[in-house]
Amino acid sequence: MRKLLRKIFLLDLVEGLKVTFRNQDPKRIYTEQYPAERPKVGERYRGAPRLNVNPETGETLCIACNLCALACPEHLIVLYSERNEETRRKELTTFTFDTSRCMFCGLCEDACPVDALELTQDFELAGYTREGQIFDRQMLEEGPRPVQYKF
Repeated sequence: MRKLLRKIFLLDLVEGLKVTFRNQDPKRIYTEQYPAERPKVGERYRGAPRLNVNPETGETLCIACNLCALACPEHLIVLYSERNEETRRKELTTFTFDTSRCMFCGLCEDACPVDALELTQDFELAGYTREGQIFDRQMLEEGPRPVQYKF
């Protein structure tokens, strides 16, 4: 009998609406003005990748050891290097990072012995194609690109 009365008088609906209206107090509502004001991101957030560059020489810090590619569980980092005969060191020729499949776990960043690869605080990685999500060496060295908004 009690269930029937609850169904007839829609008591569950009334209780739900009571919770909704109780939380509609304007003092409790928080709105972010997203494009105009960038939201705060967690301190340990891992976003867009970047290849760090030596500010004095302008060259990448990557020593082409391939440890980041080996540490990546998704195998989305591909790099090629050539040995320089004059300096007898490996030099990075190409570096690609596929962010469309990346879990942003940070294993590649942890594996790098010279801190050349870094996951930044940039979170705006939306794109229209999968090909746009594959970052090459030039894009990674430039770092996160600022998004241009039109108001």
